[in-house]
Amino acid sequence: MEVYFDNNATTKVLPEVADAMLPFYTEHYGNPSSIHRFGSAVGDPIAAARAQVAALLGAADPIEVIFTSCGTEGDNAAIRAMLEARPDKRHIVTTKVEHSAVLGLCQHLEKKGCRVTWLSVNQDGALDLDELASALTDDTALVSIMWANNETGVIFPIEKIGAMARAKGIPFHVDAVQAAGKIPLNVSDLPIDLLTLSGHKFHAPKGVGALYVRRGITFPPFLIGGHQEKNRRAGTENVASIIGMGKAAEIALPRIAADAAYVQRLRDRLESLLLASCPESRVNGGKEQRLPNTLNMSFRYLEGESILVLLDQHGICASTGSACTAGSSEPSHVLRAMSVPTDWLQGAVRFSLSRFNTQDEVILVNEKMPAIVQRLQGFSAVGRLGNKPQPQAERGATAATHGVRG
Repeated sequence: MEVYFDNNATTKVLPEVADAMLPFYTEHYGNPSSIHRFGSAVGDPIAAARAQVAALLGAADPIEVIFTSCGTEGDNAAIRAMLEARPDKRHIVTTKVEHSAVLGLCQHLEKKGCRVTWLSVNQDGALDLDELASALTDDTALVSIMWANNETGVIFPIEKIGAMARAKGIPFHVDAVQAAGKIPLNVSDLPIDLLTLSGHKFHAPKGVGALYVRRGITFPPFLIGGHQEKNRRAGTENVASIIGMGKAAEIALPRIAADAAYVQRLRDRLESLLLASCPESRVNGGKEQRLPNTLNMSFRYLEGESILVLLDQHGICASTGSACTAGSSEPSHVLRAMSVPTDWLQGAVRFSLSRFNTQDEVILVNEKMPAIVQRLQGFSAVGRLGNKPQPQAERGATAATHGVRG
């Protein structure tokens, strides 16, 4: 049995989605900008896909949806547009736990002269809204905060954050890449000005996303050189993938509540089993306001990557955190911001489920994990010695011998 518990990294493309895409590779392959029949034949399907994505978001008008290549492009486009639209304001408010698409861009802009306020989180991964209130100034160009964290699944109080920004006349951008298709969004009823999503997180193909821009928001384009997307995003449309994302959105919308309830039952079962079978384990992030499919656990004194290697030998796929930072030897910036203790920090594993997962898969993971943890604890100098103090020289020699990070 193969078990795929890495759905926050990417999801399986639905068969219905693949079927909807295929004709736009083989039959309706015209360029939408062409005036002949092959070009005009794809205009209506793109419009239909735009309406389907708008419905998933709860947008008031499909024209508020701009198609992009991915979530990272959407985040870059939104943040840069608000800075360009408000050139007299050079202050950005965001959090220490954002996805690298926002985190990396804001770090770059900071080097270019922008002032960035990095909001902290507590041990549950929750924001302090008083800190946010203190951060908003007359120089603030925008607030950019994710809807749900990609590593822990912690959900932020978007409505309250947006209301605080709107009261100050500050545009509010939300990275909803992990939230779209998993929880209701209803952007037209919320004080959100811009919102990013990515198709491959809700069973659409990779390489397509969308950016919601509320009517009335000044939006200078990020990509320049063509008239596409009503002059808001240059470049020939990725027609087949846009059709696929529209179909995935159409399928996801009526299923959100039922799928959320189903995957939450699986997630909660997995969580309770692992906490019981692996004594040196803990859940990272608050349990109340959390995506229904996401479980981030730490296994004390261990390396998450070692756990993943052994899980993979049993056909079980999970992750240590964001797929976009895979390969980095640095501990998770999200868990560090949450002040996760050092002896728990490196041993984090993220299990993220979808409606295609089953109870049998949950049971299999629980059957394999205790032996994996026990085996790795046998190799871990720190795990063997527990909290017993060692002479400094012995600690250094042991760490060097066993490859334990300090």
